[in-house]
Amino acid sequence: MHRFPAALVVVTIALAGCSPQLGSPQATPSASGPAGTPATATGTPGAPTPSDVPSTPYPTGPASTSAAEWTTFTTADGTMAFDLPAAWSVKDPAGELAEGGGAFAEVRNQAGKVMATLRTNMATGSTCTERYPYEVLDSADIPALAQDGAVPQFIFETRGNAATPGPPNTPAAGYGITSGPVPGGPDACPIFQFFRWPPNAAMFGAFYDPSNNTTPGDPSLPYLEQARKYRDTAEFADIKQMITSLRPARGHG
Repeated sequence: MHRFPAALVVVTIALAGCSPQLGSPQATPSASGPAGTPATATGTPGAPTPSDVPSTPYPTGPASTSAAEWTTFTTADGTMAFDLPAAWSVKDPAGELAEGGGAFAEVRNQAGKVMATLRTNMATGSTCTERYPYEVLDSADIPALAQDGAVPQFIFETRGNAATPGPPNTPAAGYGITSGPVPGGPDACPIFQFFRWPPNAAMFGAFYDPSNNTTPGDPSLPYLEQARKYRDTAEFADIKQMITSLRPARGHG
């Protein structure tokens, strides 16, 4: 059984090998530690800017999303922007900011459930010690976030299977942006999704939680099977479109 905290945040990477990797975030609280207050995303409603790079050939969700209108949100520090359904909201800052600033924004749907968390100015470092069977449920390049010629990817991935459970006490499915290649070979390190972004690294995503993410069908299905079904929902299509729209704000490219 997988247990989830109330507010989920993807803590992760990108490199699937067992060599040194980007790892768990270690944000240093600022002296003042500003408290976050809810803020509805602002901007001009309209269709989000689609990626001009097609998804890699993994199964994808519905071609159209559930959101009728979209809006653009710019982080409080003015460095990044992304599109989201107009009915969703953003809390920015979502908590204490790292020393030296950065962005910390939490996206919630109209029911108040967390869809993804964006955080920049992350300090990272980790080594892979365990490997698990994996599955890539969906993937897409995000060229707007390229650094030194390396293009990050959006990925929805799982760890473990019916025969071999994933990491204990850790969600075994998650979606977000990584700076490394999709896993290769029969197994992969635990899910760690970070992407390279000045001055160090950033994250934008969440773990899949069947009690939070709206997945139709039989709730008694195994966790990983529910994650596969979630890939084909309109809600996941909205999340993917939102996360892959992340880009430098005007003047910060």
